[in-house]
Amino acid sequence: MSSTLSALPPPTAAARDKALRLLERALGPSKVVTDPDACVAFVRDESEAEGALPFAVVRAESSADIMAALAVAREAQVPITPRAAGTGRTGGAVPRSGGIVLATLGMNQIKEIDRREMLAVVEPGVVLGDLHGAVEAEGLFYPPDPNSAESCALGGNVAENAGGPRAFKYGVTREYVLGVEAFLIGGQRVTPGRRTVKGVTGYDVTALLVGSEGTLAVFGDITLRLVPKPPAVMTLLALFSDVRAASVAVANMTGAGLVPRCIELLDSHTLEAMRAAGNDFRQEAGALLLIEVDGEPGETEVQAERVGNACDGALEVLVAQDAGQREKLWSARREMSRAVRKLTRFKLSEDVVVPREQIPELLDRVAQSCDALGVRHLTYGHAGDGNLHVNFLWDHEHEAPTVERAIEQLFRDVIALRGTLSGEHGIGVLKAPYLPLEQSSELIGLQRDIKRVFDPGGLLNPGKIFPGAGHRAC
Repeated sequence: MSSTLSALPPPTAAARDKALRLLERALGPSKVVTDPDACVAFVRDESEAEGALPFAVVRAESSADIMAALAVAREAQVPITPRAAGTGRTGGAVPRSGGIVLATLGMNQIKEIDRREMLAVVEPGVVLGDLHGAVEAEGLFYPPDPNSAESCALGGNVAENAGGPRAFKYGVTREYVLGVEAFLIGGQRVTPGRRTVKGVTGYDVTALLVGSEGTLAVFGDITLRLVPKPPAVMTLLALFSDVRAASVAVANMTGAGLVPRCIELLDSHTLEAMRAAGNDFRQEAGALLLIEVDGEPGETEVQAERVGNACDGALEVLVAQDAGQREKLWSARREMSRAVRKLTRFKLSEDVVVPREQIPELLDRVAQSCDALGVRHLTYGHAGDGNLHVNFLWDHEHEAPTVERAIEQLFRDVIALRGTLSGEHGIGVLKAPYLPLEQSSELIGLQRDIKRVFDPGGLLNPGKIFPGAGHRAC
């Protein structure tokens, strides 16, 4: 979906003025930003979606600040949009109605790391990379690793149920959230979840809130499950003539019972972008797999050998010999999005999932539809769990409607192949019009009912997930 979405109705002048008075009274002027030149930084996230200018940004420094801002929003009847680091790719932190933006990035303390119980308690503004470093220094491991780990924050990760390359072996964020401090519109505080390994008391409200994209509650403290840090890691890079040969290798691995912690796939167009950015990959290579295994040292070596054997159709298989070589391989993967961005003025990365065996078929269908429409594209992603990022590239604004047709066809093909519209980026603004492709009206209605229970006035992060008035529904 393009960034030219119509804004939702803004709050009235009277509601805005009332909210500003209440915010200043509750929080003081130091925590409330009203200068339009400062507020404009909160209109967008890292997607193509663009929101409306908020009349106030609350820079929360404590759970009490979150509670106060949500209480003001309900009393003044103004929309409020939670935001952590703003690294989302579907417009989840974009204020569709202007109103108030509730920024939690300043709440950035790791409050506890418990080695015995293997858990951490963090505030929502903690940067994921900082948590990784802190727990690994204690011999522990927090597996979720989205590509933006050095800049994204845990509050956003939990709201979007973030994934990453290691999700194939370890799972996504939801598997590691034991409990949350959650604030509802109006400021009510609830604490679903637990600190124990097991717990089945009542409905699993924690799991419901994880991935709810800031539409049901705003997070304060988050309690996360940790696992032991793997003592050994090995990274392999395999080059193939084409994506189909690479997919055969992935099937060989999974069929042999191998579970690498990640299997990253790059198609031929992505390799071209990487070469343009200075990476020296063989010209005859039309696909690449970046594979990583971990565990005890001896076990890891055996896994790496078996992975290499599964890649018997590869042009070349390289094994990183030390941490420096591993980091060199992964730095190229992390810089990929920036390398692609240099190729074009506009870029949309669509996060979709299909069964692993359908990856070649999906890529064939994308190539056919894009060739027919004249749309540039490239694909990379997490082949281990079928989670692909199909990127659409264009240089001129008048091309956007054609790109939209290519995106819609992608989604239709994904559903036809028994896949799903999002594996880790969420629905947000950009995918909301396409939700009916995957979900029935009854299921969407049930979710809208849940939303109304949490947020009867529709004030918390409005315009996200569900198709609404003024938007083209499929």
